[in-house]
Amino acid sequence: MRATLIHAPGDVRLEEVPDPRLSTGGDAIVRVVAACVCGSDLWPYRGVTPTHEPHRIGHEFVGIVEEVGPDVARIRVGDFVIAPFYDCDMTCVNCVNGFSTSCLNGGWWGSDDRMGAFADGGQGELVRVPHADGSLVATPSMPDDALVPHLLTLSDVMGTGHHAAVSAGVGPGDTVVVVGDGAVGLCAVLASARLGAERIVAMSRHADRQALALRFGATDIVAERGDEGGPHPRALRRHRGGCCARVRGNQGVDGSGAALRAARRSGGFRGRAERCPRVAHPAHVQLERRRARGSGARAQLRRGAAARGVGRAPAARGRVRPRAAAHRGGRGVRRDGRAAGDQGAAAP
Repeated sequence: MRATLIHAPGDVRLEEVPDPRLSTGGDAIVRVVAACVCGSDLWPYRGVTPTHEPHRIGHEFVGIVEEVGPDVARIRVGDFVIAPFYDCDMTCVNCVNGFSTSCLNGGWWGSDDRMGAFADGGQGELVRVPHADGSLVATPSMPDDALVPHLLTLSDVMGTGHHAAVSAGVGPGDTVVVVGDGAVGLCAVLASARLGAERIVAMSRHADRQALALRFGATDIVAERGDEGGPHPRALRRHRGGCCARVRGNQGVDGSGAALRAARRSGGFRGRAERCPRVAHPAHVQLERRRARGSGARAQLRRGAAARGVGRAPAARGRVRPRAAAHRGGRGVRRDGRAAGDQGAAAP
């Protein structure tokens, strides 16, 4: 089959590679119908991250299932499926608690999985999915060609934008400032509108993206940046809320400082600004209609929050205290780097 490989900055080639094969029982082979380039793919392309040797790329794709292993129960041959930007089983303790990006049995496209087989990159004709039941989400029916690009957004970008809004505690009647007008930023505008925000301020300097933001639900546009853009959010004091959903809208441009300044100058902030919003499972966000379980933004996001138009997370007020977080070793790690069970670990 044909697939893309990156050899060096600015050097991406379409090459012949071996066809994938089923090997572990719970895997599936998906024929890719559509894939796209993520902003994170541009990091090695621009030389921001090193490329030490040629390797497969791509992690956002949708397609049709051609083969399934004997242990696959939920996904069937012929299903049109959406894949997230990582592989996960959705059964380990991290997945169950909403941190499927830290799946104890999962991995990343274009690399060896934890069972010793290869998970193909998403920019190729075929992809072996190690955990078919956990990673793939099947649509109710076969979509027409016009719908495919929209479904492709659920593999990564829409779930990320939705998670940013949920993490900031966006809800009915709130005022939201979204810094960044890239794909994630625009999806955060769309998500904030779906979550019921009354006023959505999009900080954007590009006319075409400003038009999209207004179409997606933005009520105000602020084109200035830095000190010039700071005074504008003061007008938000007249409005309820003051939430700040900060996203990394333009790859390589960190908007956290601008977001926090805007929120502080408008009288305070709720929620949090994250360097890289983590998504539980973007496809599950939109298509699965099971009721969310657990607490916190990611737990609410995990099973269909956006599909039902709900999913507001409790917002952190005042000082945000560090919490223990699960990691691949299965133990909590506090901010000081010590495991939660270590003697003398700092209290949260």
